[in-house]
Amino acid sequence: MKLGARVFKTGVAIVFALFIAELLKLPSPVFAGIAAIFAIQPSIYRSYQTIVEQVQANIIGATIAVFFGLLFGHHVVAIGIAVIIAIGLMLKFKLEKSLSLALVSVVAIMEFQGEDFLTFGLIRFVTILVGVLAAFVVNLVFLPPKYEIKLFRKIYILQDDIIRWTRLAVRQASEHTSTKGALSKFKSRMLRVDTLYDLYKEERNYFKNKKYVKARKLVVYRQMILTSKKSLELLQRLHNHENELAKLPTQFHLMIQERLDSLLTYHEQLLLKYTGKLKPEHSEWSKSIDYVQRNELMEIFIKQVNFAREEGDTEFSSYHLLYILSRILDYEENLEHLDTLIVSYQSYHGHEINVEFEEEFI
Repeated sequence: MKLGARVFKTGVAIVFALFIAELLKLPSPVFAGIAAIFAIQPSIYRSYQTIVEQVQANIIGATIAVFFGLLFGHHVVAIGIAVIIAIGLMLKFKLEKSLSLALVSVVAIMEFQGEDFLTFGLIRFVTILVGVLAAFVVNLVFLPPKYEIKLFRKIYILQDDIIRWTRLAVRQASEHTSTKGALSKFKSRMLRVDTLYDLYKEERNYFKNKKYVKARKLVVYRQMILTSKKSLELLQRLHNHENELAKLPTQFHLMIQERLDSLLTYHEQLLLKYTGKLKPEHSEWSKSIDYVQRNELMEIFIKQVNFAREEGDTEFSSYHLLYILSRILDYEENLEHLDTLIVSYQSYHGHEINVEFEEEFI
């Protein structure tokens, strides 16, 4: 069982909401705890958005509850009609995310059977509001999220796994079913990377100089993710066309293998380069003496196709091989663009590399 920061924050928020409600001597403090559960969010910005929406939801729910309570009493049918109208209004104002809290407000207020209904409704409204505010305070000061570190760690570990499987795939060394299972997991992990990127993007900086740093970092991370997706697409192609790859002439197969090895090493170096752990002279693979330029690669491919046709080689599939080559070239171009972005970022903010990278990737 894995307990993350959000789990602990939820528990702390509930305790804090109940404590404040009891301190204010509000009846039924449990509603403050319930409201805190709905209000806790994974980031400070989302917490701010949520508190605005949930205050509106609480107002809508309390207003409808008081109106129907005064007009129709506390009959269960009146509560049902009030809930339906509350849902309609919440959908109308596009507050679907806070719908649950509005309904809690309606039921919590309309269940009262006494005479001083308005006072009771106001107290319940305040109780729920205390829970929402308590959750916001906890989210603001307790274990503030560090999504940049989490994002880079996820990209780094995922890319390392993709690289290892790609090296196996191009050498025809991996089992078909094992590669298929790994690809499925990689796609799920890539979705989690996209979620972390969105959360990191939502984090706000209130200093002008930090905004520029954050904007450039977002560009770099977006390209990192795109390049990882390109490497995953390449692995998928190698997996889909493993039979055609096995039938390639040995020399041509070795050329593709060597090129991929160079690209994968280049990718590893770029991730280290971003953390400031790589010397500049060791991050440019294109200076290798044996490096084959893109146009030369395509010329070799065309010659191989023509040779196969002249020899009547029906096993050589130029169509599927072109799919693989196109993914390799696409991956290569994205790597070069990532390198350009990292160099640009470091030229402006190289001294601001996050110190925690040193601790994580030492």
